[in-house]
Amino acid sequence: MEIYTDFIEKKNLSIALGFFDGVHIAHQKLISKAVSFAKKNNLKSAVITFKTSPAEYFNNAKTKTILTLQDKLKFIENIGIDYAFVIDFKDIAKIEAYEYFKNILVKNFSPKAIVTGFNHTFGYKKTGNVKLLKELSNEFDYEYFEINPETIDNEIVSSTLIKKYLTDGEISKANKLLGKSFYVQNKVIKGEQLGRTIGFKTANLVYPSNIADIKNGVYGANVIYNGKKYNGILNLGVKPTVTNSNKRILEVNIFDFNEDLYGKNLIVKFEEKIREEKKFSSIDKLKLQIKKDIEFWREKNNA
Repeated sequence: MEIYTDFIEKKNLSIALGFFDGVHIAHQKLISKAVSFAKKNNLKSAVITFKTSPAEYFNNAKTKTILTLQDKLKFIENIGIDYAFVIDFKDIAKIEAYEYFKNILVKNFSPKAIVTGFNHTFGYKKTGNVKLLKELSNEFDYEYFEINPETIDNEIVSSTLIKKYLTDGEISKANKLLGKSFYVQNKVIKGEQLGRTIGFKTANLVYPSNIADIKNGVYGANVIYNGKKYNGILNLGVKPTVTNSNKRILEVNIFDFNEDLYGKNLIVKFEEKIREEKKFSSIDKLKLQIKKDIEFWREKNNA
């Protein structure tokens, strides 16, 4: 997939429009439609998206995303997109909808197909919408595909709902909507080495500040290191039984693993909530509970 940070002329494209935070199952369906149309008609496919969420521009505040931009683009590439145009939203925020469509999309791409979600908006003050895209398809000779809402358990799949599930610690529901496991990645830091003193060696990571928050607790996990997957459990929180700190740390106990990981990059996938983080009355009671957590997750995964 070729990635551009400006509008570069590429004619006769099948285009998917959206921010695509998380590249969840509805996004996957939308992007796949643009890819399938392109392949069927011997065209190239493209995604037009943004470096940061448009909400940052409108709210003048940083927003947290489900995926980093780099990871989002990897997932989009895996669906089969040929070109990704990753634009600075502020550069187009004040362009009227028709002007943006004619002088940017049509001028640069001569689209043969455009695919959006049912609630897509564009242009200054969000005056462009699916109704306008349908109308313009006759004027500019392209096929327009509106992707209907994707629902699971009677709720419309959206990045907002996924973030709510994460905040509530409902990781299984979030993963179902994502169509994959929610994960974070960072380098392993040197912690207080308390885990090994109670018999459970852990790798410590700082939870990335730019990624959507997930509720503190103990989770079943999968860890990717050097391209290989390992099973384990993680605790996200402040370790109230062994420290008085309010510093939030992700610590993961990787099963059957004993390598030195300091400074190494780990991908930690949250698979299932096991329990809440809590303060135990003694270290022995904490150790007993950790053993139970590990036994539960090993048995569930035959690990």
